[in-house]
Amino acid sequence: MAEDKENSDIKNPQRYPSFVEVICKSSGKTRRFAAETEAGFAVNLINNKVLSDVSGGGGGNIPLASHIEAVKEGVEEEPVSFGPRSVLVDYGPGWKLQTVVEQKDDVTGVQVRPTRARKADAKVVDESQPSFSFVYIGKILLAFLLLFVFGAIFTLLLENLPQFILYINSSV
Repeated sequence: MAEDKENSDIKNPQRYPSFVEVICKSSGKTRRFAAETEAGFAVNLINNKVLSDVSGGGGGNIPLASHIEAVKEGVEEEPVSFGPRSVLVDYGPGWKLQTVVEQKDDVTGVQVRPTRARKADAKVVDESQPSFSFVYIGKILLAFLLLFVFGAIFTLLLENLPQFILYINSSV
């Protein structure tokens, strides 16, 4: 019985492979990813490989991928776009996954070129605002003021401590 099951597995391989292929429009290479890979990870890896190929002597100004979409070959059908947290899926025969390197803004006709994504934990500094604001300086001045007030209070307490101790001892 177990041998029959093994023979049927050999005769009927899996219908879909355990990986998906994504065609990189920038480099023209096909990259393979494990099934259920997130699209954001795939885009990041593809962009890193494109950048390493360029810095390795490929030369030129190669645009980076912004996202991945599935398109049906030979049919002018709306492509299926994958968001950064979407899982890459092979839709079957006739469909292929490919990167999108440029997006055209329909209103202005300006080509928008994607840039390299920043790490989520990286601190973003807004260079349009001054690094020292009035609120920041006010907080520093308040801290110094409180420091001097507490210092004065403790100084008065310590100067009058011997008199306080004598008062307590004389009343007991």
